[in-house]
Amino acid sequence: MKFMSQARTHAYEADNRRSPLSAAGFTLIEIMVVVVILALLAGIIIPKIMSRPEEARRAKAMIQIKEIEAALNLFKIDSGFYPSTEQGLAALTTAPTTGEIPKHFKEGGYLKKVPKDPWDHEYVYLSPGEHGEFDLVSYGADGQPGGDGKNADVESWTIE
Repeated sequence: MKFMSQARTHAYEADNRRSPLSAAGFTLIEIMVVVVILALLAGIIIPKIMSRPEEARRAKAMIQIKEIEAALNLFKIDSGFYPSTEQGLAALTTAPTTGEIPKHFKEGGYLKKVPKDPWDHEYVYLSPGEHGEFDLVSYGADGQPGGDGKNADVESWTIE
């Protein structure tokens, strides 16, 4: 027992022998260096991140077009034809009541709702299309045909 008591005393004394500098936190200069480094990194990284939203919108439009295409293909499998331009994409959520009426319409529809494109515009649907059995297009940020950059169209026939 006497040995354990001495060991505890030595350990306690060793803890108390630390220098006052080892117990101190970061100096003001060290903190300022870290803040400057973080500011430099933020200055480099944030502009690169901020240019990505447009790419994300275009990718989302492509994904939505693929999902709508899949729903259109299921509609055709069940009915034997694609919805007409007049029936539009709404024919994927509720059974059409005008034009050619499908004999076998899936209960609940093929989509819960027809999404708007990432720029909050309706997708343009043509059937028959100029580039295939149907054309599905998002006109981009400006909502107008054609354009470059963020205003460029996202077209079903150009998506791989």
